[in-house]
Amino acid sequence: MTDFLATPGGFAILTVAQVLVVIAFVMISLIFLVYADRKIWAAVQMRRGPNVVGVFGILQSVADVLKYVAKEIVVPAGADKAVFILAPLISFVLALIAWAVIPFNDGWVLADINVAILYVFAISSLEVYGVIMGGWASNSKYPFLGSLRSAAQMISYEVSIGLIIVGVIISSGSMNFGGIVQSQDTPYGFFGWYWLPHLPMVFLFFISALAETNRPPFDLPEAESELVAGYQVEYSSTPFLLFMAGEYVAIFLMCALTSLLFFGGWLSPIPGLADGPHWMVAKMLFFFFIFAMIKAITPRYRYDQLMRLGWKVFLPVSLGWVVFAAFAAKFGWFWGAFARWPV
Repeated sequence: MTDFLATPGGFAILTVAQVLVVIAFVMISLIFLVYADRKIWAAVQMRRGPNVVGVFGILQSVADVLKYVAKEIVVPAGADKAVFILAPLISFVLALIAWAVIPFNDGWVLADINVAILYVFAISSLEVYGVIMGGWASNSKYPFLGSLRSAAQMISYEVSIGLIIVGVIISSGSMNFGGIVQSQDTPYGFFGWYWLPHLPMVFLFFISALAETNRPPFDLPEAESELVAGYQVEYSSTPFLLFMAGEYVAIFLMCALTSLLFFGGWLSPIPGLADGPHWMVAKMLFFFFIFAMIKAITPRYRYDQLMRLGWKVFLPVSLGWVVFAAFAAKFGWFWGAFARWPV
């Protein structure tokens, strides 16, 4: 068996199997994440939420998927049909392939590349095209305005996310997620992770992730009061399902990035306890819970407030933090917490 896996055919089969395992994990998680999102929102509003399909309503997301798949795909008469159908597919596929460089344990990653962070940035930069294509192809002013808002919003907050991650790269000396996690492996457990030295940036990163994924209170591209449902207002059936699935996959990806960059990935928070993928998954679920709670308890921003926050607050603060982190790493401030480069 080992000899067969060493052949090109065996390597191809092994790679496809690993890809299917990651896709299965993400897609099965997606079903329960949507359910959890709705139940958390319902609990905050003191109502029951999904509680009919399956035990405690846990199969409600499966029923919704079947409903969307069974419905007819309706394309507006004036729409560009090819681009209209292609847009949600691009959004979903791009959100999914970013998981290729996300490790769940030491060595548990599809592509262990040295520039994994640049790969994720490249993919996230392309995701905006699916939204723009969907808004333009709909041949309606409301989805087009929603897509323009989304493009401006994603570009604005990608800048601050990039600068925040630069600070982590300076501290770890690596753009590989595995290397970043290993640099947080200290005898201090939870208090040895990057959330402590980079504490202000943790909040900025998480808020930027909300804006990057169009989540409340930054869901301006889908604002009902002025844009109905934004760039996806003309979509129904499977194309709408792909847009929604792509959005949740991107949210789960941001939870994974937060875990890897600031909270030790698969490392145990208590020294002496075994590390493992269960810690990684638990941290991702915790950050998704925060995503859901923010959706339930915060009012929506105005668009001018959103852009002002990104360009006039987050950009200069994150840029200043890069300079501070560089000096702290160079001169060994704070007992070397900002400089953990491999020897």
